[in-house]
Amino acid sequence: MPLIVPDWPAPRSVQAVVTTRLGGVSTGPYASFNLGDHVGDDPAAVIANRRLLAEALALPAVPHWLRQVHGTHVMRVSGMVTTEPLEADGAWTDEIGVVCTVGTADCLPVLFCDLAGTHVAATHAGWRGLAAGVLEATVAALDVAPDRLLAWIGPAIGATAFEVGPEVREAFLRIDVAAAAAFRPGPGDRWRADLTLLARQRLNRLGVNGVWGGQWCTASDPDRFFSYRRDGTTGRMAALIWRI
Repeated sequence: MPLIVPDWPAPRSVQAVVTTRLGGVSTGPYASFNLGDHVGDDPAAVIANRRLLAEALALPAVPHWLRQVHGTHVMRVSGMVTTEPLEADGAWTDEIGVVCTVGTADCLPVLFCDLAGTHVAATHAGWRGLAAGVLEATVAALDVAPDRLLAWIGPAIGATAFEVGPEVREAFLRIDVAAAAAFRPGPGDRWRADLTLLARQRLNRLGVNGVWGGQWCTASDPDRFFSYRRDGTTGRMAALIWRI
């Protein structure tokens, strides 16, 4: 199956990958490698896709799938995986063999590790979570000096495709006037927002300057990525990170 492996200077003890929409068994708008179990796909297909993922990556454990709510809760996960998804928008661990996972179809997947390779995290950051502080919550949860952290931004809706209302721009400007650089005028009172730049700004403000990735647009590449904004009914990719 086609996968994206982060190109970042993470320690060898850190493994990370992001899936695309290719290589699975789902059909219709979920074709073919949908990993989301909450989007209307055949549950049997989702189970089969998740099994394919585990086998292809030789995962050390069942991933921690989250019930994401566009909030700021970031939780520590351990070797015990619950049968019901945990409600959070980020997961971190310092244990070997524990797989942190987030699902996306336009929102930012942001992966974190420290330079020593002892802490890893996966965060789901749509504009609401980003504005509310989910990246800040992740850095706080990791409890590592920000200049010792690395961050990698995966596929998300790009700056030319993400059209938002003025209230979204105002929400970010209330936090940091420098966020104006991430918005370009669109039709009428609409704006086109650069989520990746907004994330980089927030991370840099925290002191996390080692930031990589962010070059993919989900909305403009229907052959490779799911996109909720583009298609409405669609699947989910997954971003995974773990220690070995």
